[in-house]
Amino acid sequence: MNELIQSIQSRRSIRCYKRDPVPRELIDQVAQAGTYAPTAMGEQSPIILAVTDQTVRDQLSRLNAQVMGGMLEDPFYGAPAVLVVLADKSKPNHLYDGTLVMANLMLAAHALGLGSCWVHRAKEVFEMPEGKALLASLGIQGEYEGIGHCILGYPDGPTPQPAPRKENYIYHI
Repeated sequence: MNELIQSIQSRRSIRCYKRDPVPRELIDQVAQAGTYAPTAMGEQSPIILAVTDQTVRDQLSRLNAQVMGGMLEDPFYGAPAVLVVLADKSKPNHLYDGTLVMANLMLAAHALGLGSCWVHRAKEVFEMPEGKALLASLGIQGEYEGIGHCILGYPDGPTPQPAPRKENYIYHI
């Protein structure tokens, strides 16, 4: 089987991480892979925030938990790094562009031996005053919508098994 297809089929969402920090070189490789995701008309509407600062990471986790009504203490499952994908709301296909970036990030992480998981609620987090203030503190101007948090780290435990593929997933015409 083709190596890329095998990697796509073996990637899983990881929800338990070791505390070990992820080297900057690996984070940069994952983020760079995100920049090669296809975007509508090549406009590259998304941006990626690479968060390894523990204080900011914990703030994002706290805000995410707040959106969930406090259901999880740490919605980032202990992952030491977070790649936040946001996309320029003025571009009509920003949501799809950001989604493709998220997919590239997770596949690149897997290819480099890292665990990842798409954690939702980035939209709500970056609509909050704290989320907007974080963007402003980074000098990010414009209207951006949070697409997702791609948490990264070294898995702590076995890789989950895939769910069986549903019947009638593919129709040939």
